[in-house]
Amino acid sequence: MKKLLRSDAVQAFLGWMLGVYIRLILATVRWRHENLECVESVLAGDAGAIALFWHGRIPLCLATAPQWWRKRTKALISPSADGEFIAQALAMAGFPAIRISTAKPGDTAKARQAVVAFREAVTHVAEGGALVVTPDGPRGPNEVIAAGSLQIARRSKQPVFLMGIAAKPAMQFDTWDKVVFASPFGRGAVVWEGPLYVPPDADEATVSALIVDWSARLSAVTRRAEALVGGTPH
Repeated sequence: MKKLLRSDAVQAFLGWMLGVYIRLILATVRWRHENLECVESVLAGDAGAIALFWHGRIPLCLATAPQWWRKRTKALISPSADGEFIAQALAMAGFPAIRISTAKPGDTAKARQAVVAFREAVTHVAEGGALVVTPDGPRGPNEVIAAGSLQIARRSKQPVFLMGIAAKPAMQFDTWDKVVFASPFGRGAVVWEGPLYVPPDADEATVSALIVDWSARLSAVTRRAEALVGGTPH
């Protein structure tokens, strides 16, 4: 069964289904944005940006598409099987992927691929592009930011924006990321926070402290978005 799910045909079908669904949710949910003005100067200018939202909100993520369509925007996605159909779905929506993962010790081939992808991401952002990241993906822990997105921000010297996304009515599933699927024709909210910066000279301790702080902030804006639509999903 696992081999079947990883086949190109199945991945393409899942990607198409997710792509259709996220476009449907963008078009039919009544979306409201809070604090959108914090990102306006970046959207209208030449600076790059990194945008973070939790992995469990991928089915709702096109709520932010009208903003990021204004820039050259790519999505940072794992090369895992799950990442493949997500990458295909986001490509359908106009967000091509940069595929990056953490290599296991001793896996030199994957380590080289990760370095190349990291450099591509840094260059893209430094040259004025936007990069959308689910910083707790692809395997968690849920709502804990991994260091990679902060290292891209540090190297590129560009701002980071947090996006809390929620909708109602919606169903939340018992997956590691507590993934949320919204019903069409409901209400949705996106709460923005930023710009945030990683100091260019940030050491490991500084990055670790920012991970704790920014994880709490991203969860807080997600809870705020849930409050705006009338509560948490079930």
